[in-house]
Amino acid sequence: MKLIAGNWKMNGAGADLAEVAALRASLDETPAACRVAICPPATLIQRMAAAQTGGPVEIGAQDCRAEASGAYTGDISASMLVDAGATLVILGHSERRQGYGETDLLVSAKAEAALAAGLSPIVCVGETLAQREAGDAVEVVRKQVVNSLPLALAGQAFAVAYEPVWAIGTGLTPTLEQIEEVHRAVRAAMIERLGLAVAAVPILYGGSVKPDNARDILAVPEVGGALVGGASLKAKDFLGIIRAA
Repeated sequence: MKLIAGNWKMNGAGADLAEVAALRASLDETPAACRVAICPPATLIQRMAAAQTGGPVEIGAQDCRAEASGAYTGDISASMLVDAGATLVILGHSERRQGYGETDLLVSAKAEAALAAGLSPIVCVGETLAQREAGDAVEVVRKQVVNSLPLALAGQAFAVAYEPVWAIGTGLTPTLEQIEEVHRAVRAAMIERLGLAVAAVPILYGGSVKPDNARDILAVPEVGGALVGGASLKAKDFLGIIRAA
C-alpha cells in the first residue's frame, strides 16, 4: 500500500488543526486507498495525535536526536516523540543535510535511534542540481541510500524518500523517466544494503508534488507514495494527492 506523507516543515499553529480535522472527516467518509500521514512541527504533534486517535491519519515528526537523552538544548529524542504520539519520523531531509550539515552517518544513527524507540523512519535522499547536471544523480543517491540506512532496518517498517533537492519547493519536477531511473537505483541500493527483504519497502517521491501531477508520478514503477510539502498544509490540496494514489 502506498504512503502519502505530508511534511509541514516550519508551518502550522493550533488553528491549523482544523485542516487535519477536515482531512479526517473526508477520509472517514471515503477511506483512502493508501496510508496517510502528516508530520507537523513538534509543537503540534501531541495535539494532532490526540485528535487523530483511532483515525486514518498517522502522525509523525520531522527529525530526532540520535542520542536517547542528555544535555542537548533544543533537541528532541525519538522516545519523546513517541511519548507525544508520533509513529513516524522524517530523517535526513535535504534541508537538514544542507542547512545543518547532517551526514549519512548521522542520518543512519538517527534512524537506528528512531527504530529503538518504536518509530518508523522515512529516510530522505536526493541530488542537487549541480550533481544532476554533471550526470552524477544516480551514484550520489545510491551512496546516500547505502550509507544512510543502518543494518538494523532489515525486517523493520520504514520508507525511503527520493527528493531531488532542486525540485523541492521550486515548482520544478524531474521527468517521469528520471523519477523511474532513480527509484530503481534506490531499490537496488536498498537491496544491496539490506537484502531482498526490503523489496516491498515503499520508496516515496518528493519534490513539488501537487494534485495535478500526483497521479502520473504515483503511477511510475517503484514509486510507493509521496512526501508532500506545501500541498499538505491544506486539506483540499492534500486530499487531491491522496485520492490520486
